[in-house]
Amino acid sequence: MKKRILAIDQGTTATKTYTLDSDGHFAFCRSVDHRQIYPQPGWVEHDPETLLSNVQKSIEAASDIDAIGIDNQGETVIAWDGANGLPIYNAIVWQDQRTTGFTEALKAQGAEHLTLARAGLPLDPYFSASKLRWILKNVPQAAKLHKKGQLKLGTSDSFFIYRLTGEYATDVTTASRTSLMNLATCDWDPELCEIFEIPLEILPKIRPTAAHFGVLTAPAREIPITASVVDQQAALLGHGCLRSGQIKASFGTGVFVLANVGEHVHGDHTRGIISTVAWQLTNQKPVYAVDAGAYNAGSAVNWARNLGLFTEFADINHYDRPSALSRGLVFVPALSGLACPYWDRSAAGLWLGMSLETTREDLCQAVLEGIALRTAQLLDAIFHLTGKQGRLSVDGGLINNTYLCQFLADVTQCKIVVPVSPDITAYGTGRLALIGSGMVKNLSDLTPAQKPQKIITPRNDLTYLKARFDDAVTRSRNWR
Repeated sequence: MKKRILAIDQGTTATKTYTLDSDGHFAFCRSVDHRQIYPQPGWVEHDPETLLSNVQKSIEAASDIDAIGIDNQGETVIAWDGANGLPIYNAIVWQDQRTTGFTEALKAQGAEHLTLARAGLPLDPYFSASKLRWILKNVPQAAKLHKKGQLKLGTSDSFFIYRLTGEYATDVTTASRTSLMNLATCDWDPELCEIFEIPLEILPKIRPTAAHFGVLTAPAREIPITASVVDQQAALLGHGCLRSGQIKASFGTGVFVLANVGEHVHGDHTRGIISTVAWQLTNQKPVYAVDAGAYNAGSAVNWARNLGLFTEFADINHYDRPSALSRGLVFVPALSGLACPYWDRSAAGLWLGMSLETTREDLCQAVLEGIALRTAQLLDAIFHLTGKQGRLSVDGGLINNTYLCQFLADVTQCKIVVPVSPDITAYGTGRLALIGSGMVKNLSDLTPAQKPQKIITPRNDLTYLKARFDDAVTRSRNWR
Protein backbone atom coordinates (compact mmCIF):
# COMPACT_ATOMS: atom_id res chain seq x y z
CA MET A 1 0.00 0.00 0.00
CA LYS A 2 1.28 3.48 -0.90
CA LYS A 3 2.37 5.61 2.08
CA ARG A 4 2.69 9.39 2.22
CA ILE A 5 5.20 11.66 3.96
CA LEU A 6 4.69 15.34 4.76
CA ALA A 7 8.06 17.06 4.27
CA ILE A 8 8.32 20.43 6.04
CA ASP A 9 11.13 22.77 5.00
CA GLN A 10 11.38 25.38 7.77
CA GLY A 11 13.80 27.85 6.23
CA THR A 12 15.22 31.29 6.91
CA THR A 13 12.48 33.21 5.09
CA ALA A 14 9.59 30.76 4.68
CA THR A 15 8.06 27.44 5.68
CA LYS A 16 7.36 25.21 2.68
CA THR A 17 5.59 21.87 2.68
CA TYR A 18 5.45 18.99 0.22
CA THR A 19 4.14 15.45 0.10
CA LEU A 20 6.31 12.52 -0.91
CA ASP A 21 4.71 9.16 -1.58
CA SER A 22 6.52 5.87 -1.12
CA ASP A 23 6.35 5.43 -4.92
CA GLY A 24 8.43 8.62 -5.34
CA HIS A 25 5.66 11.09 -6.29
CA PHE A 26 6.63 14.53 -4.94
CA ALA A 27 4.11 17.40 -4.80
CA PHE A 28 4.06 20.98 -3.49
CA CYS A 29 1.51 21.88 -0.80
CA ARG A 30 2.02 25.43 0.49
CA SER A 31 4.52 28.13 1.37
CA VAL A 32 4.22 30.77 4.10
CA ASP A 33 6.71 33.60 4.61
CA HIS A 34 7.63 34.95 8.03
CA ARG A 35 8.99 38.28 9.21
CA GLN A 36 12.68 39.03 9.70
CA ILE A 37 13.34 41.02 12.89
CA TYR A 38 16.37 43.32 13.13
CA PRO A 39 16.52 44.76 16.70
CA GLN A 40 20.01 46.20 16.21
CA PRO A 41 22.58 46.32 13.42
CA GLY A 42 23.97 42.81 12.96
CA TRP A 43 21.15 41.18 14.96
CA VAL A 44 18.64 38.89 13.22
CA GLU A 45 15.67 37.27 14.95
CA HIS A 46 12.45 35.38 14.22
CA ASP A 47 9.28 35.03 16.27
CA PRO A 48 9.29 31.38 17.46
CA GLU A 49 5.51 31.22 17.77
CA THR A 50 5.11 32.40 14.18
CA LEU A 51 7.51 29.73 12.96
CA LEU A 52 5.68 27.06 14.97
CA SER A 53 2.27 28.27 13.81
CA ASN A 54 3.37 28.02 10.19
CA VAL A 55 4.56 24.45 10.80
CA GLN A 56 1.33 23.52 12.59
CA LYS A 57 -0.88 25.03 9.89
CA SER A 58 1.04 23.09 7.27
CA ILE A 59 0.32 19.87 9.14
CA GLU A 60 -3.35 20.74 9.61
CA ALA A 61 -3.74 21.48 5.90
CA ALA A 62 -2.36 18.09 4.87
CA SER A 63 -4.47 14.95 4.54
CA ASP A 64 -3.73 11.21 4.45
CA ILE A 65 -0.29 11.64 6.00
CA ASP A 66 1.52 8.65 7.51
CA ALA A 67 4.66 10.38 8.83
CA ILE A 68 6.39 13.77 8.96
CA GLY A 69 9.93 14.92 8.25
CA ILE A 70 11.15 18.40 9.22
CA ASP A 71 14.28 20.18 8.07
CA ASN A 72 15.52 23.27 9.86
CA GLN A 73 17.73 26.34 9.53
CA GLY A 74 20.65 24.67 11.28
CA GLU A 75 22.29 27.11 13.69
CA THR A 76 19.21 29.15 14.71
CA VAL A 77 18.47 28.82 18.45
CA ILE A 78 15.44 29.12 20.75
CA ALA A 79 15.02 29.06 24.55
CA TRP A 80 11.72 28.16 26.20
CA ASP A 81 10.00 27.22 29.45
CA GLY A 82 9.74 23.46 29.68
CA ALA A 83 6.65 23.73 31.89
CA ASN A 84 4.45 25.41 29.28
CA GLY A 85 6.51 25.31 26.07
CA LEU A 86 6.50 29.10 25.70
CA PRO A 87 9.61 30.81 24.30
CA ILE A 88 11.34 33.32 26.55
CA TYR A 89 13.09 35.20 23.75
CA ASN A 90 12.97 35.46 19.99
CA ALA A 91 14.79 32.88 17.89
CA ILE A 92 18.35 34.08 17.25
CA VAL A 93 19.00 33.35 13.57
CA TRP A 94 22.15 31.80 12.10
CA GLN A 95 23.01 35.14 10.41
CA ASP A 96 23.12 36.99 13.75
CA GLN A 97 26.46 38.59 14.67
CA ARG A 98 25.86 39.77 18.25
CA THR A 99 28.37 37.30 19.71
CA THR A 100 31.31 38.34 17.52
CA GLY A 101 33.16 39.89 20.46
CA PHE A 102 32.85 36.72 22.52
CA THR A 103 34.01 34.37 19.76
CA GLU A 104 36.96 36.66 18.97
CA ALA A 105 37.92 36.63 22.65
CA LEU A 106 37.84 32.82 22.68
CA LYS A 107 40.05 32.79 19.58
CA ALA A 108 42.55 35.02 21.35
CA GLN A 109 42.62 32.51 24.22
CA GLY A 110 43.50 29.71 21.79
CA ALA A 111 40.19 27.86 22.15
CA GLU A 112 39.65 27.37 18.42
CA HIS A 113 42.00 24.39 18.25
CA LEU A 114 39.57 22.47 20.48
CA THR A 115 36.39 23.44 18.60
CA LEU A 116 38.04 22.43 15.32
CA ALA A 117 39.40 19.16 16.71
CA ARG A 118 36.22 18.07 18.49
CA ALA A 119 33.32 19.79 16.68
CA GLY A 120 34.96 20.42 13.30
CA LEU A 121 33.93 24.09 13.49
CA PRO A 122 35.85 27.38 13.79
CA LEU A 123 34.90 30.00 16.34
CA ASP A 124 32.29 32.17 14.68
CA PRO A 125 28.94 33.68 15.75
CA TYR A 126 27.36 31.73 12.87
CA PHE A 127 27.30 28.56 14.99
CA SER A 128 24.83 27.96 17.80
CA ALA A 129 26.92 27.72 20.98
CA SER A 130 27.73 31.41 21.40
CA LYS A 131 24.08 32.29 20.79
CA LEU A 132 22.96 29.82 23.46
CA ARG A 133 25.45 31.36 25.88
CA TRP A 134 24.19 34.86 25.04
CA ILE A 135 20.67 33.84 26.04
CA LEU A 136 21.89 32.39 29.35
CA LYS A 137 23.84 35.57 30.13
CA ASN A 138 21.41 38.20 28.86
CA VAL A 139 17.84 36.92 29.22
CA PRO A 140 16.94 37.08 32.95
CA GLN A 141 14.21 34.46 32.65
CA ALA A 142 16.75 31.92 31.38
CA ALA A 143 18.68 31.89 34.66
CA LYS A 144 15.46 31.69 36.69
CA LEU A 145 14.16 28.74 34.70
CA HIS A 146 17.53 27.02 34.88
CA LYS A 147 17.45 27.19 38.69
CA LYS A 148 13.97 25.61 38.63
CA GLY A 149 15.12 22.90 36.22
CA GLN A 150 12.64 24.11 33.59
CA LEU A 151 14.90 25.73 30.99
CA LYS A 152 14.94 24.21 27.52
CA LEU A 153 17.68 25.54 25.28
CA GLY A 154 18.38 24.30 21.79
CA THR A 155 18.26 24.72 18.05
CA SER A 156 14.93 25.48 16.39
CA ASP A 157 14.21 21.84 15.53
CA SER A 158 14.19 20.86 19.21
CA PHE A 159 11.60 23.57 19.92
CA PHE A 160 9.32 22.35 17.13
CA ILE A 161 9.65 18.72 18.19
CA TYR A 162 8.97 19.61 21.84
CA ARG A 163 5.83 21.59 21.07
CA LEU A 164 4.53 19.09 18.53
CA THR A 165 5.27 15.85 20.39
CA GLY A 166 6.38 16.69 23.93
CA GLU A 167 9.79 15.07 23.35
CA TYR A 168 13.01 16.98 23.97
CA ALA A 169 15.32 15.91 21.17
CA THR A 170 17.46 17.10 18.29
CA ASP A 171 19.14 15.19 15.49
CA VAL A 172 22.81 14.55 14.94
CA THR A 173 23.14 16.85 11.89
CA THR A 174 21.69 19.82 13.75
CA ALA A 175 23.72 19.08 16.88
CA SER A 176 26.84 19.04 14.69
CA ARG A 177 26.20 22.74 13.87
CA THR A 178 26.29 23.92 17.49
CA SER A 179 30.05 23.65 18.29
CA LEU A 180 29.02 21.54 21.29
CA MET A 181 28.88 18.06 19.75
CA ASN A 182 31.89 15.78 19.42
CA LEU A 183 31.93 14.54 15.82
CA ALA A 184 33.64 11.28 16.79
CA THR A 185 31.12 10.28 19.47
CA CYS A 186 28.04 12.14 18.14
CA ASP A 187 27.27 13.26 21.68
CA TRP A 188 27.57 16.51 23.62
CA ASP A 189 31.19 17.16 24.58
CA PRO A 190 31.72 18.25 28.23
CA GLU A 191 34.82 20.34 27.44
CA LEU A 192 33.12 22.18 24.58
CA CYS A 193 30.12 22.88 26.80
CA GLU A 194 32.51 24.22 29.45
CA ILE A 195 34.19 26.59 26.97
CA PHE A 196 30.83 28.10 26.04
CA GLU A 197 29.48 27.94 29.61
CA ILE A 198 26.52 25.80 28.58
CA PRO A 199 25.23 23.34 31.22
CA LEU A 200 25.25 20.00 29.41
CA GLU A 201 22.18 18.75 31.26
CA ILE A 202 19.86 21.37 29.74
CA LEU A 203 20.57 20.32 26.14
CA PRO A 204 18.22 18.00 24.20
CA LYS A 205 18.98 14.35 23.52
CA ILE A 206 20.75 13.66 20.22
CA ARG A 207 19.12 11.11 17.92
CA PRO A 208 19.90 9.80 14.43
CA THR A 209 18.52 11.81 11.52
CA ALA A 210 16.04 9.17 10.38
CA ALA A 211 14.50 8.07 13.69
CA HIS A 212 11.41 8.33 15.88
CA PHE A 213 11.00 11.86 17.30
CA GLY A 214 7.59 11.31 18.87
CA VAL A 215 3.96 11.46 17.82
CA LEU A 216 1.88 14.60 17.37
CA THR A 217 0.04 15.37 20.60
CA ALA A 218 -3.00 16.96 18.93
CA PRO A 219 -6.11 14.73 19.15
CA ALA A 220 -6.97 12.63 16.11
CA ARG A 221 -3.63 13.47 14.47
CA GLU A 222 -1.38 10.75 15.85
CA ILE A 223 1.26 11.12 13.17
CA PRO A 224 4.92 10.33 13.97
CA ILE A 225 7.84 12.62 13.19
CA THR A 226 10.39 10.27 11.66
CA ALA A 227 13.14 12.59 10.42
CA SER A 228 14.79 15.80 11.57
CA VAL A 229 17.69 17.29 9.62
CA VAL A 230 19.50 20.51 8.73
CA ASP A 231 18.28 21.93 5.42
CA GLN A 232 21.69 21.76 3.73
CA GLN A 233 22.21 18.12 4.63
CA ALA A 234 18.69 17.33 3.42
CA ALA A 235 19.58 18.91 0.08
CA LEU A 236 22.74 16.80 -0.17
CA LEU A 237 20.67 13.63 0.16
CA GLY A 238 17.91 15.02 -2.05
CA HIS A 239 20.41 15.46 -4.87
CA GLY A 240 21.36 11.82 -4.52
CA CYS A 241 24.89 12.58 -3.31
CA LEU A 242 25.17 9.21 -1.58
CA ARG A 243 28.78 8.40 -2.49
CA SER A 244 31.94 9.93 -1.10
CA GLY A 245 33.09 12.87 -3.22
CA GLN A 246 29.67 13.81 -4.59
CA ILE A 247 28.95 17.50 -4.06
CA LYS A 248 26.13 20.04 -4.15
CA ALA A 249 25.68 23.81 -3.81
CA SER A 250 22.48 25.39 -2.46
CA PHE A 251 21.75 29.00 -3.37
CA GLY A 252 19.41 30.56 -0.84
CA THR A 253 20.04 33.48 1.49
CA GLY A 254 23.67 32.38 1.29
CA VAL A 255 25.41 29.72 -0.76
CA PHE A 256 26.34 26.46 0.95
CA VAL A 257 28.50 23.77 -0.62
CA LEU A 258 28.54 20.28 0.92
CA ALA A 259 30.44 17.19 -0.17
CA ASN A 260 29.83 13.66 1.05
CA VAL A 261 33.07 12.25 2.55
CA GLY A 262 31.78 8.90 3.81
CA GLU A 263 32.00 7.37 7.28
CA HIS A 264 35.16 9.12 8.49
CA VAL A 265 35.54 12.65 9.82
CA HIS A 266 37.75 14.82 7.60
CA GLY A 267 40.11 16.56 10.00
CA ASP A 268 42.03 18.89 7.65
CA HIS A 269 40.84 22.45 8.35
CA THR A 270 43.75 24.27 6.72
CA ARG A 271 41.55 25.54 3.87
CA GLY A 272 38.89 26.97 6.16
CA ILE A 273 36.27 24.32 5.40
CA ILE A 274 34.36 22.68 8.22
CA SER A 275 33.42 19.12 9.09
CA THR A 276 29.83 18.14 9.80
CA VAL A 277 27.45 15.18 9.87
CA ALA A 278 25.59 14.58 6.60
CA TRP A 279 23.04 12.13 8.07
CA GLN A 280 22.71 9.07 10.24
CA LEU A 281 20.23 6.23 9.99
CA THR A 282 19.15 4.31 13.09
CA ASN A 283 21.67 1.63 14.12
CA GLN A 284 24.13 2.74 11.45
CA LYS A 285 27.33 4.77 11.44
CA PRO A 286 26.98 8.46 10.62
CA VAL A 287 27.89 9.71 7.15
CA TYR A 288 30.05 12.83 7.29
CA ALA A 289 30.42 15.83 4.99
CA VAL A 290 32.71 18.78 4.50
CA ASP A 291 31.00 22.13 4.28
CA ALA A 292 31.95 25.50 2.84
CA GLY A 293 29.58 28.44 2.90
CA ALA A 294 29.19 32.12 2.06
CA TYR A 295 26.74 34.30 3.96
CA ASN A 296 25.38 36.25 0.99
CA ALA A 297 23.93 34.94 -2.27
CA GLY A 298 20.19 35.45 -2.70
CA SER A 299 20.38 38.12 0.00
CA ALA A 300 22.87 40.06 -2.16
CA VAL A 301 20.55 39.88 -5.18
CA ASN A 302 17.57 41.02 -3.10
CA TRP A 303 19.68 43.84 -1.67
CA ALA A 304 20.57 45.00 -5.19
CA ARG A 305 16.90 44.91 -6.12
CA ASN A 306 15.93 46.93 -3.04
CA LEU A 307 18.53 49.52 -4.06
CA GLY A 308 16.63 49.94 -7.32
CA LEU A 309 19.30 48.43 -9.56
CA PHE A 310 16.70 46.20 -11.23
CA THR A 311 12.96 45.55 -11.01
CA GLU A 312 12.20 42.06 -12.28
CA PHE A 313 14.45 39.04 -11.96
CA ALA A 314 14.06 38.50 -15.70
CA ASP A 315 15.97 41.77 -16.14
CA ILE A 316 19.20 40.14 -14.91
CA ASN A 317 18.87 36.76 -16.62
CA HIS A 318 20.93 37.43 -19.76
CA TYR A 319 23.87 39.66 -20.67
CA ASP A 320 25.01 39.98 -24.28
CA ARG A 321 28.43 41.34 -23.37
CA PRO A 322 31.71 40.11 -21.88
CA SER A 323 31.77 39.42 -18.17
CA ALA A 324 31.90 42.43 -15.87
CA LEU A 325 35.14 41.24 -14.29
CA SER A 326 36.85 40.85 -17.66
CA ARG A 327 35.93 44.51 -18.19
CA GLY A 328 37.45 45.49 -14.83
CA LEU A 329 34.32 45.60 -12.63
CA VAL A 330 34.01 43.27 -9.65
CA PHE A 331 31.62 42.83 -6.73
CA VAL A 332 32.54 41.06 -3.49
CA PRO A 333 29.33 39.83 -1.78
CA ALA A 334 30.64 40.23 1.77
CA LEU A 335 27.58 42.13 2.98
CA SER A 336 27.52 40.03 6.17
CA GLY A 337 31.25 39.37 6.22
CA LEU A 338 33.14 36.41 4.78
CA ALA A 339 32.64 32.82 5.87
CA CYS A 340 34.73 30.00 4.36
CA PRO A 341 37.65 30.05 3.87
CA TYR A 342 38.33 33.39 5.59
CA TRP A 343 35.95 33.47 8.58
CA ASP A 344 36.24 37.25 8.68
CA ARG A 345 33.31 39.26 10.00
CA SER A 346 35.25 42.50 9.48
CA ALA A 347 35.00 42.14 5.69
CA ALA A 348 32.47 44.30 3.83
CA GLY A 349 30.73 44.20 0.48
CA LEU A 350 32.23 46.30 -2.28
CA TRP A 351 32.29 47.09 -5.98
CA LEU A 352 35.67 47.84 -7.52
CA GLY A 353 36.34 49.22 -10.96
CA MET A 354 33.42 51.64 -11.37
CA SER A 355 33.71 54.55 -13.75
CA LEU A 356 31.42 57.24 -15.16
CA GLU A 357 30.41 54.74 -17.84
CA THR A 358 29.29 52.05 -15.34
CA THR A 359 25.56 51.29 -15.59
CA ARG A 360 23.04 49.60 -13.34
CA GLU A 361 23.18 46.60 -15.65
CA ASP A 362 26.94 46.41 -15.15
CA LEU A 363 26.53 46.50 -11.37
CA CYS A 364 23.94 43.72 -11.44
CA GLN A 365 26.09 41.59 -13.71
CA ALA A 366 28.97 42.02 -11.26
CA VAL A 367 26.74 40.96 -8.34
CA LEU A 368 25.87 37.67 -10.07
CA GLU A 369 29.51 37.07 -10.98
CA GLY A 370 30.58 37.80 -7.41
CA ILE A 371 28.22 35.11 -6.11
CA ALA A 372 29.54 32.62 -8.65
CA LEU A 373 33.17 33.48 -7.88
CA ARG A 374 32.62 33.12 -4.12
CA THR A 375 31.10 29.72 -4.91
CA ALA A 376 34.21 28.87 -6.92
CA GLN A 377 36.34 29.73 -3.88
CA LEU A 378 34.28 27.34 -1.76
CA LEU A 379 34.60 24.58 -4.35
CA ASP A 380 38.37 25.04 -4.62
CA ALA A 381 38.69 24.68 -0.85
CA ILE A 382 36.70 21.43 -0.90
CA PHE A 383 38.40 20.06 -4.03
CA HIS A 384 41.72 20.42 -2.22
CA LEU A 385 40.48 17.62 0.05
CA THR A 386 38.25 15.53 -2.22
CA GLY A 387 39.96 16.03 -5.56
CA LYS A 388 38.38 17.91 -8.46
CA GLN A 389 34.83 16.80 -9.22
CA GLY A 390 33.45 17.32 -12.71
CA ARG A 391 29.79 17.68 -11.70
CA LEU A 392 28.14 20.09 -9.28
CA SER A 393 24.49 19.60 -8.32
CA VAL A 394 22.73 22.88 -7.55
CA ASP A 395 19.46 24.02 -6.03
CA GLY A 396 17.73 27.15 -4.74
CA GLY A 397 16.00 30.11 -6.31
CA LEU A 398 19.12 31.57 -7.93
CA ILE A 399 19.63 28.54 -10.17
CA ASN A 400 16.79 29.94 -12.29
CA ASN A 401 19.21 32.67 -13.34
CA THR A 402 20.67 31.55 -16.66
CA TYR A 403 23.64 33.92 -16.51
CA LEU A 404 24.68 32.87 -13.01
CA CYS A 405 24.64 29.15 -13.85
CA GLN A 406 26.56 29.53 -17.11
CA PHE A 407 29.15 31.83 -15.53
CA LEU A 408 29.52 29.34 -12.66
CA ALA A 409 30.13 26.53 -15.16
CA ASP A 410 32.71 28.63 -17.01
CA VAL A 411 34.61 29.81 -13.94
CA THR A 412 34.70 26.35 -12.29
CA GLN A 413 34.87 24.19 -15.44
CA CYS A 414 32.23 21.94 -13.84
CA LYS A 415 29.03 20.61 -15.33
CA ILE A 416 26.17 22.25 -13.43
CA VAL A 417 23.38 19.75 -12.74
CA VAL A 418 19.96 21.38 -12.28
CA PRO A 419 17.27 19.17 -10.69
CA VAL A 420 13.68 18.82 -11.88
CA SER A 421 12.31 19.95 -8.52
CA PRO A 422 13.44 23.39 -7.31
CA ASP A 423 12.92 22.29 -3.69
CA ILE A 424 15.34 19.42 -3.42
CA THR A 425 15.73 20.14 0.31
CA ALA A 426 12.19 19.02 1.14
CA TYR A 427 12.63 16.07 -1.23
CA GLY A 428 15.65 14.89 0.78
CA THR A 429 13.76 15.43 4.04
CA GLY A 430 10.88 13.32 2.79
CA ARG A 431 13.20 10.52 1.73
CA LEU A 432 14.80 10.45 5.18
CA ALA A 433 11.35 10.35 6.80
CA LEU A 434 10.42 7.35 4.63
CA ILE A 435 13.40 5.51 6.10
CA GLY A 436 12.76 6.73 9.65
CA SER A 437 9.16 5.52 9.45
CA GLY A 438 10.23 2.04 8.38
CA MET A 439 8.34 2.33 5.08
CA VAL A 440 11.73 2.00 3.38
CA LYS A 441 14.57 0.02 4.94
CA ASN A 442 17.64 1.80 3.59
CA LEU A 443 18.87 4.46 1.19
CA SER A 444 19.44 1.81 -1.45
CA ASP A 445 15.76 0.83 -1.25
CA LEU A 446 14.47 4.30 -2.13
CA THR A 447 13.05 4.96 -5.56
CA PRO A 448 15.73 6.33 -7.94
CA ALA A 449 16.59 9.99 -7.38
CA GLN A 450 15.08 12.53 -9.74
CA LYS A 451 16.74 12.87 -13.13
CA PRO A 452 18.25 16.29 -13.91
CA GLN A 453 16.12 18.89 -15.62
CA LYS A 454 19.22 20.06 -17.47
CA ILE A 455 23.00 19.96 -17.34
CA ILE A 456 24.86 23.19 -18.09
CA THR A 457 28.31 22.61 -19.57
CA PRO A 458 31.20 25.11 -19.70
CA ARG A 459 31.33 27.21 -22.88
CA ASN A 460 34.43 29.25 -22.09
CA ASP A 461 37.36 28.86 -19.71
CA LEU A 462 37.05 31.78 -17.29
CA THR A 463 39.12 30.27 -14.50
CA TYR A 464 41.69 33.02 -15.01
CA LEU A 465 39.22 35.48 -13.43
CA LYS A 466 39.51 33.79 -10.04
CA ALA A 467 42.90 35.33 -9.24
CA ARG A 468 41.62 38.87 -9.77
CA PHE A 469 38.55 38.12 -7.68
CA ASP A 470 40.78 36.82 -4.89
CA ASP A 471 42.59 40.16 -4.95
CA ALA A 472 39.27 42.02 -4.62
CA VAL A 473 38.29 39.84 -1.66
CA THR A 474 41.57 40.74 0.05
CA ARG A 475 40.71 44.42 -0.37
CA SER A 476 37.29 43.87 1.24
CA ARG A 477 38.76 42.55 4.49
CA ASN A 478 39.40 44.35 7.81
CA TRP A 479 37.03 47.15 6.86
CA ARG A 480 34.41 47.17 9.62
